[in-house]
Amino acid sequence: MASFDAELVALELGFVGIAAPISETVSQQHGAAHAGLTFALGDSAAGYAALTTIEGEADVMTAEMKINLLRPAIGDRLVAEGRVIKPGRRLIVVQAEVFAETHDSRKQIALLQGTMVPN
Repeated sequence: MASFDAELVALELGFVGIAAPISETVSQQHGAAHAGLTFALGDSAAGYAALTTIEGEADVMTAEMKINLLRPAIGDRLVAEGRVIKPGRRLIVVQAEVFAETHDSRKQIALLQGTMVPN
């Protein structure tokens, strides 16, 4: 996440928020943030949310993740909000919403749903 200048903006049991600026280095030819940034932030937020529900030194890996891109990611920054839908010992079902923000607006640009595997 360091390569995207991402920062943790929210941390609760089963919920994590991560934000990153939309810059030229992560934009595509139309000026919107690249879907790769959108996916990376959503996947990471969902994975960190899953981590809040497991004990000890365990980690998680993404087993599968689906993304729906809802509109172009145009704004100053992206904010991904990951949450645990169903915690479990072997599988953790997660979801993330990604928003494009400016100083006066916030629009949802993507919805992700997937499964994390504790390891």
